[in-house]
Amino acid sequence: MSSFYNHPGLKFIAGPCLLESYDHACEMVERISSIMRVNSVPWIYKTSFDKANRTSHESPRGLGFDRSFYIFNDLKQKYPHLEILTDIHEAWQGDVIRADILQIPAFLCRQTDLLESVAKTNKTINVKKGQFLSPDEMIHIVKKLEHFGAKEIMLTERGTTFGYNNLVVDMRSLQIMHEFGYPIVMDCTHGVQAPGGLGGKSGGDRRFAPTLAYAACATGYCDTIFMEVHQDPDNAPSDGANMIDIKDLDSIVKKLKRIHDTNYPEEILPISNYNSDVNRTWAEVQARYDRFDG
Repeated sequence: MSSFYNHPGLKFIAGPCLLESYDHACEMVERISSIMRVNSVPWIYKTSFDKANRTSHESPRGLGFDRSFYIFNDLKQKYPHLEILTDIHEAWQGDVIRADILQIPAFLCRQTDLLESVAKTNKTINVKKGQFLSPDEMIHIVKKLEHFGAKEIMLTERGTTFGYNNLVVDMRSLQIMHEFGYPIVMDCTHGVQAPGGLGGKSGGDRRFAPTLAYAACATGYCDTIFMEVHQDPDNAPSDGANMIDIKDLDSIVKKLKRIHDTNYPEEILPISNYNSDVNRTWAEVQARYDRFDG
């Protein structure tokens, strides 16, 4: 079980896409931790030991399970309070890897044997909604996990296939999945991915990742933001096009805190009242949004 799971309020899943080395992991942990500590925001370190679903066989996959196993152990020793989230691809990995939250990749989210194996580890489970699924269909994944004994489940929105080499994020999915009774995560960096968009690898546009995070937070149905970060995303071995430069993380966290702490969703008029709100001008509406940039 993860203490991160039960922490109330805004929180972050943050880290580089791939586990690159022990030294790089330490650098990322310390820089992210410093930012989150200043902003009083709980977080969990995210990184992958194997990116098994690459566009091309020539794309970097990571350090692999064996090397990463020892690095995760070393990180836990150096940073006793650090919690780690990582994705697994095979049923045996969840019991062995030193991680607090096990993540099921989007393309594997319906694999029953994999879901059964992670449910039986007694660890917290984060399932990414497949790009090919409607949010309503995620209830069947939840029921599978519950059937196999899972107690702490998180559901992540990471975009839906929209034609070729493109994703779109439908914010309605956050509310729909929230109704299943479990915490909802917005993966804003993979949400701006362009799968296979660069020919032999995926592209993306990190400019729009913060926008997805702000919008998700404002809905009131999502308290957890998934954001991959790197000190040099343009030269990162995986998903660099959509990763956030760590130098921009502090300002993003601060703005998200302002949005979250204002309890903004409760101020939004019900849809049925919009037409009767004749006295509201566009300037007044814009002013409400602008205050979050201050």
